[in-house]
Amino acid sequence: MSGQQYPEPKIEIQNVVASVTLNQKLDLQAIQNAFPQVDYKPAQFPGLVFRLEKPRTATLIFSSGKMVCTGAKSEEEARRAVMKVVRLLKEKGFLIKEEPIIEIQNIVASIDLFGRIDLELAANTLENVMYEPEQFPGLIYRMSSPKVVILMFASGKLVCTGAKTESEVHEAIRKLSEELREKGLITYVSQVAGS
Repeated sequence: MSGQQYPEPKIEIQNVVASVTLNQKLDLQAIQNAFPQVDYKPAQFPGLVFRLEKPRTATLIFSSGKMVCTGAKSEEEARRAVMKVVRLLKEKGFLIKEEPIIEIQNIVASIDLFGRIDLELAANTLENVMYEPEQFPGLIYRMSSPKVVILMFASGKLVCTGAKTESEVHEAIRKLSEELREKGLITYVSQVAGS
């Protein structure tokens, strides 16, 4: 069986969430005055929302100097978005004293394994799973290393969340794919002849 070829999983990063520390206080009202397009409604939410078109992201900025960037499609894009927001602030005269400290908090990816997963059997075979089909059609699998949560659907589609790096996403999917094959929990959709 070792010579068998399996389809390569298709992995797409959907969202990278990065937290940022500037180690200084920020005047959100002054930022709003300088950038009329930002969303700042302190009565509803304490942060200011700074949206970028390229890369298409939203960065929440708090008066504490903390920021959270969401919507990036890669770690690199998240870092670029944060640096662009900081650069735009500096261009408008805001004194940013230090380099921002950027930490990736969560990466959400969608995956297609191109096969059908027997969720009932997986629920009885895998450890650290939760499967209640009456409430949610997917099986929730908590992987300990790398520490991620994977939602599995019978269609072979997955959602992986909790990774801190893109390589953790790839490692988790590789490990899960191997485990599903070894335990006979996945049936691959036969490839169309000649494709």
